[in-house]
Amino acid sequence: MQVSVENTSALERRMTIGVPSERIEAEVNKRLQQTAQKAKIPGFRPGKVPMSVIRQRYEADARQEALGNVIQASFYEAVVEQKLNPAGAPSVEPKVFEKGKDLEYVATFEVFPEFEVTGLDTIAIERLSAEVADADLDKMLDVLRKQNTRFEVTDRAAQNDDQLNIDFVGKVDGEVFAGGSATGTQLVLGSGRMIPGFEEGLVGAKAGEERVLKLTFPADYQNLDLAGKEAEFTVTVNTVSEPKLPELNEEFFAQFGIKETGLEGFRTEVRKNMERELRQAIKSKVKNQVMDGLLAANPIEVPKSLLSNEVDRLRVQAVQQFGGNIKPDQLPAELFEEQASRRVVLGLIVAEVVKQFDLKPDEDRVREMIQEMASAYQEPEQVVAWYYKNDAQLNEVRSVVLEEQVVDTVLQKAKVTDKAVSYEEAVKPVEAPQAD
Repeated sequence: MQVSVENTSALERRMTIGVPSERIEAEVNKRLQQTAQKAKIPGFRPGKVPMSVIRQRYEADARQEALGNVIQASFYEAVVEQKLNPAGAPSVEPKVFEKGKDLEYVATFEVFPEFEVTGLDTIAIERLSAEVADADLDKMLDVLRKQNTRFEVTDRAAQNDDQLNIDFVGKVDGEVFAGGSATGTQLVLGSGRMIPGFEEGLVGAKAGEERVLKLTFPADYQNLDLAGKEAEFTVTVNTVSEPKLPELNEEFFAQFGIKETGLEGFRTEVRKNMERELRQAIKSKVKNQVMDGLLAANPIEVPKSLLSNEVDRLRVQAVQQFGGNIKPDQLPAELFEEQASRRVVLGLIVAEVVKQFDLKPDEDRVREMIQEMASAYQEPEQVVAWYYKNDAQLNEVRSVVLEEQVVDTVLQKAKVTDKAVSYEEAVKPVEAPQAD
């Protein structure tokens, strides 16, 4: 087999491969012999059909199949021989495909970039530290109570945080507009669900009262037909209900699966969950800084085929998440290119760190991670056992642990500054940069 390689760009390779005709004919004959053993042709017993008849009927198909298999096998042999690492399937262009002549074809493909991860000592990391204070715990209990607020009908006038049951009809230029009317809808005053002035205009209203609200749609309203226009809403208040926070009692605790431990037991469980959330938030923020640092220190070119495949994956994920009748390939690729590029580049860099530092998943850390995840369930032992019986799930955890070990490796060489902050600041999500 003859092989020559041409570098057509930093990552693209054009490989010309020649395969002796004897190899092709041997593959063709092998398939014809297999066909002869099972071919059913009128006038001949199975396995007794003359090879000339078999060749006449089946040689074209056998040759096509043999060529496909030889190209696949010879391409693999060639990349191994040339020590190339293809990043995707090749584009095959035939040069000589004639019977009785040596097979010759050109395979064009991209290879994975070869690079060494550098600049770890230039990466700056701010590592936060925080504790769950009693005040943080008290605030979380208030949040949990508000999330479980019940509303009770009252005779008094409506005020902020009350839930109103209302009917309303909206008009623009004296005409009812689409989507501007509803009956029996529930609205919590102060929630910001309606356009500015709507909820404020119902403060002080009582059940059975009708109010006319003259408002203006915001200039940036999502419905461009209504943006900036004046409107009149006739609103009938059916009922006014005031919020009632649940008591911190056994009934409330049972909603969270906590029984017979009282208030102190409930506080202990909530604190554990907050501490778990805190650890994850700090870990996530450090990881994001590490990944950003690796990207900045190691700009690399990536194969277009990998980017295209990642864009396709993100398209599918978007359709699965948001639903609708749209097909993945109908979504513009530009929507996903930046995210796809980041994912692909980071994947290559992280894999290279693993290779350079000979990292392998720490099985003790794997078990610790599984046990921490399982601790959120009522029967953690069963969850741990389930992970160790499911290879796919277990390998996912191993991948996460290995990525954490990559982060640890970078932290050992990076410029790390520790900063003590409050619980709220530590768990607060990082705001995405605003577009210009």
